[in-house]
Amino acid sequence: MEKTRNFTEGNPAKLLIFFALPLMIGNLFQQMYTLVDTIIVGQGVGVEALASLGASEWLSWLFFGLATGLTQGFSILFSQYYGAGKYEDLKKTIGNALVLSAGAVCLMIFLGQLMIAPALRLLKTPDNIFAGAELYLRILWAGIPITLLYNFASALLRALGDSKTPLVAMVVAALVNIGLDLLFVMGLHLGIAGAAGATLFAQGCALFACLWAMRSLGCVHIDRTHIVPEGSMLKRLLFLGVPVMFQNTIISVGGMVVQSVVNGFGFLFVAGFTATNKLYGLLEVAATSFGYAITTYVAQNYGAGNYERIRKGIRSGIIISSVTALAISLLMLVFGRAILSLFVSGNPEETEQVLLIARHYLNIMSYFLIVLYALYVYRSGLQGLGNTVIPMLSGLAEFMMRVTAAIVFPRFLGQEGIFYAEILAWTGAAVLLGVSYYVVIGQKTGK
Repeated sequence: MEKTRNFTEGNPAKLLIFFALPLMIGNLFQQMYTLVDTIIVGQGVGVEALASLGASEWLSWLFFGLATGLTQGFSILFSQYYGAGKYEDLKKTIGNALVLSAGAVCLMIFLGQLMIAPALRLLKTPDNIFAGAELYLRILWAGIPITLLYNFASALLRALGDSKTPLVAMVVAALVNIGLDLLFVMGLHLGIAGAAGATLFAQGCALFACLWAMRSLGCVHIDRTHIVPEGSMLKRLLFLGVPVMFQNTIISVGGMVVQSVVNGFGFLFVAGFTATNKLYGLLEVAATSFGYAITTYVAQNYGAGNYERIRKGIRSGIIISSVTALAISLLMLVFGRAILSLFVSGNPEETEQVLLIARHYLNIMSYFLIVLYALYVYRSGLQGLGNTVIPMLSGLAEFMMRVTAAIVFPRFLGQEGIFYAEILAWTGAAVLLGVSYYVVIGQKTGK
């Protein structure tokens, strides 16, 4: 039990920072192997292959978003029972969540394979990159059992306050993925298929690392009696998990609309847009880490009835995340072009066009990064309170803002207009989440 952490006592800021740091390092390793995928494909296969990855970006985000959304929703109840010290209820929750996860895996594999080609056509994917994008997505969707189980295991560990094991798992995954990328893509010349296969194999290694760590955690050891479905428990888990999953889905659909507009500007623009989107993970890496920390912190304190302590934690989270966002923005503005140049090779004239597009988009996102970080704090706080409906509605707000900007702005600003779709999406969601959090916590504390 020494790996777990109780958030119901101690300094909130210190707890959030020390819990988030291992997650942040783990996410950096995750982003590292994502970037290595991009660099190796861009340098080893070419600009068209890079554009193929870009054309599949939002559909692959949907793939991961469904898995993380469902398990993230489940983890809220894990944290609440753990914070309240109700370990038998925790075990029943884990068992019922596994039942739901098994059903989700079957449904996602079936529907995913059916929708890939029609979705790529709907997104107006250019002919010269269609086959590559389709192949990449088919391999990823076939591996959904590995991805969902890994996310389930890491979400459970985070819910108990263990952020070190997910770090170890991600370091292992990153090293395995990089090694296999070099072997499959550069050595065996398997191209995009090799990059996708390396990603899934690496996630399998991360899953094994999480399961190995759980051997010493008695509170998660379940037997057959805990896997018996209970109607009330299944309903409660679905109430938490489905809105988060739906939130990620509608965000993905909005991103697909943007991608369809981007695809219409030609494969060089797609490549530049993709290069910056691959850095998006680095831009938000600390935000997602603080988000997990805040969800666990709030959920455990909610289970223990410590509402005033929740307010203090959110205040600390806003300050910490704002300072972090400003630091990352400065780094991207100074070193952005040098990093982006790692992703692009080929004809010098084409390379320069791609870099100009990518650098401009990166600068715009860097200026407004603090909005994204505030979004994560308030959304995670609401989820920790057991409210996944408002975060789902924030996803709808993101969708509306992103789609409106993508359709309208290019008519007046040309290619420039598409760069502001993401910024407006962040802003719309952040405003809704911020106002909603203060209303909800005010009702809980009477202030």
